[in-house]
Amino acid sequence: MDTVGALGGRAPQVRAALNLLSAEHEVTLYVAYVSAFAGRSPQDWANTTAVRSGLGRRDVLLAVAVRDRQYAVSADQDWGLTQARLDEVGDAAVEPALRMADWAGAAIGAADGYAAVLSGRPVTPPDFVPGPLGPVRAAGTSNGAADLWIPVVAVVAAAVMGAYAFRRRRTDGPAARPAPAGRPRGRGRTGNRRPTPLTALPELEAQGRALLVATDDAVRTSQEDVALAAAQCGPTEAAPFAEAVAYARGELAAAFRLRQGLDETFPEDDGTRRQMLDEILSHCTQANRRLDAEADAFDRLRALESGTPELLEQAEARAVALPGRITAAGRAVSARSGPDGPYADDALVPVAAHPAEARDRLAFALTALDQVRTTLSTDRGRAAVFLRAAEGALTQAAALADSVTRRAQELRTADAALREALDGLGAALDARAAEDEHASRDVLAEVEKELAGGRYDPMAALRRVTEAGADLVRDGADGRALLGRAVLVAGSEVAMARDVVTTHRGAIGSRARTRLAEAERRLGRAQAPADGPASATVPVSLPGHGGQERAALEEARAADRLARDAQRLALEDLAEHENRFGAPAGGRRGDDDGTGGAVLGGILLGPDPGAGDGFGGFGGDSGGLGGVAGHGGPGSFGGGETRGRMGARDRT
Repeated sequence: MDTVGALGGRAPQVRAALNLLSAEHEVTLYVAYVSAFAGRSPQDWANTTAVRSGLGRRDVLLAVAVRDRQYAVSADQDWGLTQARLDEVGDAAVEPALRMADWAGAAIGAADGYAAVLSGRPVTPPDFVPGPLGPVRAAGTSNGAADLWIPVVAVVAAAVMGAYAFRRRRTDGPAARPAPAGRPRGRGRTGNRRPTPLTALPELEAQGRALLVATDDAVRTSQEDVALAAAQCGPTEAAPFAEAVAYARGELAAAFRLRQGLDETFPEDDGTRRQMLDEILSHCTQANRRLDAEADAFDRLRALESGTPELLEQAEARAVALPGRITAAGRAVSARSGPDGPYADDALVPVAAHPAEARDRLAFALTALDQVRTTLSTDRGRAAVFLRAAEGALTQAAALADSVTRRAQELRTADAALREALDGLGAALDARAAEDEHASRDVLAEVEKELAGGRYDPMAALRRVTEAGADLVRDGADGRALLGRAVLVAGSEVAMARDVVTTHRGAIGSRARTRLAEAERRLGRAQAPADGPASATVPVSLPGHGGQERAALEEARAADRLARDAQRLALEDLAEHENRFGAPAGGRRGDDDGTGGAVLGGILLGPDPGAGDGFGGFGGDSGGLGGVAGHGGPGSFGGGETRGRMGARDRT
């Protein structure tokens, strides 16, 4: 089975090697090339595939995931070779070929190697033919559960499979063996057992949602860490890690797209649901592996322990500049809302609490920086942990403050756009006086009344006027202006949703994140036509014409709706967080030094049941940030296996 085009023109050579093994030793080797193992361990994937395919006692399956760069061998425990001999073939003839992306060579090496050890000869590697690093799956094929159910009738098989009854297949063979691009993993020994049964759908659903949240957190933290690395070492040095984050973001986006599809359609067919959930797990796994693979190199680049004194100075400079930005944010809220402000309270509700939360994050950062100074001369490793926590808090404090000033600017822009939109809608209605446009006229009258009455929400009003005008505008210039207004509204809502999720990610679940990811995707599709030249001569075809701008307008409206859904779901998650922990989102309990807000923001990983009474001086009797017992340390660049490594290092 070659679902990824790995063999190319070398299939005849592989077929010849497998035929020779079968003729000389009555052993049939099947080889499966897939893109990924669908979130399963390589060994489980191979064993389950062998069982489903009805492989017998003298049938062997070599499974290769070319994108994961992993492989596994499934064989009956009594087929004639010990684990040591299997390892000998893998080490000498299979792995070297895989490291060189010689996918055909791996199959030839396995066939020749098994023939050698069965004959008592030494294993010799084949002549390698290095290939590109990872064939690309053909469009329209799957890398999820569908791979598992395709019968393993290998493209290189010479005869029909025998009707052997399945006995016991070896489960302690070569475990996941990444090629050099991945982080080395040990070979586990799981003993002789039957393959793990399929995970129940509700459990698979829960696993998928949990992994989406964890992967999204890892990507967001890694992106923040790369920005810190670029400021410290320069963009060129940080570029490889920015590329890793971009790759992980792409995999995560694909996973969120699948999750959105499940939420929108909820397919009743269990097989379809299972396949989509498997693919979600696979995409998230790939994102985490890429980040994990770069974690060691990233640590060497930042060199937090050796560079702590200089980085401490940089962090202190950031902390000194923040109070002014936070104060400006607070003034922006008070000046534009309240009884004397021009805007209704609803216009700033999403960011109204952000100045207070920014002060909370800053307070945590200042306390952490105090701990850096205290421990710098005695334990630089510990000081580096406090420093990373302070950097994360400073980043979020700035984001929270900036979200307020950005929203205030967007409201001013929307206010100006609203008045132009009202004029355009009025003119369009006058031109269609003979037609029945009562709904649009009602919107025009209501919004004009709100403006005359004083306090109003310019973003909400602009949304209503834009929707009312969507069925009236026909010409290119007005159509492009309409699209620009829709993109303005959607962009503001997406940015607000992103800020809420990013700065409260310790409490936000998969639903809000999924809607946000889809809103970002839809907004990107809408912005391409909107960013085009204003003087474009191509007609803007709106209702009844089916043009590009019409499609873009629909994408913008969908992005707006999804972003507001994301905000609503995020607020529900935050309310649940408050009910559980008895503290306002981002605010402080009376005895809290800001650690609660740091956990809420995902700056500190937690809660962590294994952390005892606190981590690394952020709790217990360390004399420091003791607001939340049992949490982990600061998150840092990396995937699921490495992003909490700073907490693991210093846990007490």
